[in-house]
Amino acid sequence: MTKVSIIVPCYNEEKNIFPFFELCKNTLNPNFEYEYIFVNDGSKDNTFLNIKKLIKDNNSDNIIGINFSRNFGKESAILAGIKNSTGDLISLIDADLQQHPKYINQMVEYLSLNEETDIVACYQNRRKEGKILSSFKSMFYNLINKMSSTKFEKNASDFRTFRRQVAEALVDLDEYHRFSKGLFAWVGFEAHYMPYEVEERLHGKTSWSFSSLTKYAIEGFVGFSTVPLRIATLLGIFTSIASLIYMISIIIKKLVIGIDVAGYATIVSLILLLSGIQLISMGIIGEYLARTYMETKKRPHYIIKNKIETDNK
Repeated sequence: MTKVSIIVPCYNEEKNIFPFFELCKNTLNPNFEYEYIFVNDGSKDNTFLNIKKLIKDNNSDNIIGINFSRNFGKESAILAGIKNSTGDLISLIDADLQQHPKYINQMVEYLSLNEETDIVACYQNRRKEGKILSSFKSMFYNLINKMSSTKFEKNASDFRTFRRQVAEALVDLDEYHRFSKGLFAWVGFEAHYMPYEVEERLHGKTSWSFSSLTKYAIEGFVGFSTVPLRIATLLGIFTSIASLIYMISIIIKKLVIGIDVAGYATIVSLILLLSGIQLISMGIIGEYLARTYMETKKRPHYIIKNKIETDNK
């Protein structure tokens, strides 16, 4: 019997743990064996206490509860889940019930019927976010696909199901700064993209804000493209050429034509312009340097405080 590992990253999801598990039990195809891996990513509420209670109340099921020592981020939670999974297929799903488990049935069925396909990823068929945020996301995908040799599927989410060999390839990528959408694209394999409808969140509120999404986007640009570094170089070349041309024009005006050289306002404007370009270039270089620095430290992606599982597991 095919075994499916369901990885559930959790952050402040205390009220969603039991409804999520109940929905999975009532929805998932009984012809497959299931393993549930709940990863508590340093929640500030009683998420892990509810995971412990869930395991105690459902001892006949295969359930693992992993508790981080602090918040390490969703990327680390996904990695921990994959490392602790034993299924032939692995599904990633959020605990907030916005991603319905019925789509896991569809993804698993598609992989069962199509042996050449290795990954089935869901994308939002109709986004329920604001137009401004949606336009920024669209701009991100357009830019990163132009700047990176790794191609990103527009609007593809982490809600996906994939085979064991894909999981092993992801674990082999031991980089500290992880960007799952990019890693799934980079490892390759045959992927199929499936539309899904986002449900209303049952309890709590999302931890994603515009600033966190911006930071996440920067991770994608820096992690999968060196074009920003080339832009900094081109900016330096362009400003150097422009400055040389301007300097020659000033000398000609002063010596040949006899026109007075522009004064204070022009000089200040040029200094501010060139300083801004220099700071932008240094910032771009700093982003890459900071990630190189963190990679050389070889710190673990996460620290597990404790891990519990059902007796059946």
